[in-house]
Amino acid sequence: MLYRRTVGDVMTEEVVTFRPTTPLQEVAALLDANDIVAAPVVDDDGAPVGVVAASDVLRHETGMPDPQGEDGNDERSWGKARARTAGALMSSPVFTARADWTIPRAARELRSRRVKQLPVVGDDGLLVGIVTRSDLLDAFIRSDAEIRGEVEQDVLGRVLGLDEGTVAVEVQDGAVTLRGHVPEPRLVPVVVGLCQGVGGVVAVDAHLAAARAG
Repeated sequence: MLYRRTVGDVMTEEVVTFRPTTPLQEVAALLDANDIVAAPVVDDDGAPVGVVAASDVLRHETGMPDPQGEDGNDERSWGKARARTAGALMSSPVFTARADWTIPRAARELRSRRVKQLPVVGDDGLLVGIVTRSDLLDAFIRSDAEIRGEVEQDVLGRVLGLDEGTVAVEVQDGAVTLRGHVPEPRLVPVVVGLCQGVGGVVAVDAHLAAARAG
């Protein structure tokens, strides 16, 4: 069966986390030591309740709300400027992902939420990992040989059961070209759709015809 990579395949499982009571000095030190731009804040059970970003810490050092005005002048903005702990500085509510999400779904969520990473939670709502834009981009960066192998072995072979050589596959810079024949005309859009679902494929150009009976 054709396998589509999920968030669980690319996420980082060992996550740097903070508690709401973690002092800001420790927050800054851990972000710097681990060379990360943000980390989730979790409660006593391990459920994410917010996110603290390095930009939040740097902004805090100015003693002012967001200089670009994105935070506005409300009391919460000034409260964050006076924060002393991760809980007081964090952004909340926190948007999360699930390990069984497909890569495109996670990418759409990152884009719609305008964030660079998402904590990943299990069925119990507890943190199991974190996925970043970089993780998702890496999932799409595959060699042409890898893509060709998956199309030939999984799509054409395992899923559709076509004989080897029935359809010739060429891949260049992620663009798949198919030439050959299939048993029935209705299979042409099926082949194209399955190939489009292969990780790393950017386009599919199909030159397929139905095999003549006989």
